[in-house]
Amino acid sequence: MKTRGTIKGERLKAKGERLTHTLWAVLAVALSSFLFPLTSCSGGYSFTGASIPPGAKTISVATFPNYASTVNPQLSQKLTDALIQMFSSQTPLDVASDDGDLQLRGEITGYETRASALSSGDEVSMNRLTVTVKVRFTNLKDPDADFEQAFSRYRDYAASLDFSSVENGLVEEIVTELCEDIFNKAVVNW
Repeated sequence: MKTRGTIKGERLKAKGERLTHTLWAVLAVALSSFLFPLTSCSGGYSFTGASIPPGAKTISVATFPNYASTVNPQLSQKLTDALIQMFSSQTPLDVASDDGDLQLRGEITGYETRASALSSGDEVSMNRLTVTVKVRFTNLKDPDADFEQAFSRYRDYAASLDFSSVENGLVEEIVTELCEDIFNKAVVNW
């Protein structure tokens, strides 16, 4: 014979199972309505939100020369490689050595470190590394999307640290953010 507690427990269990089935059904419908447009169209979109114009198959990224007054000898190659990697991994575009349907060119125009914060005794407590790049984007399939713009990112670090010991890590973070900014401006249009 079932007790009142047992009957109540069975009802709660059944209610929980119905709720679980309902949630899975809603999730399946939502996921399929999201994926269907992405898989049914002939191109132009990726899971990153990139909007590639119809007919665009390639992108070319020219090496970004370093014209900053202070030169980090590895920055040019790091930035260029990171941009190529981002576009090849997050879009269906093939990387062309030159004259792609989409073209990125530019140069590094700034690489500087300066004080960014003072301590209570008017001593420098934080320094800031800032990297600035000028970018020219050409979209042969949609010339209205062309742009020329400067992008700048920075990272602060404790003034007590030797810059050479933190420089590589700071540069990696800044390059990642610059690439995201350039990518978003070129193909996401945020």
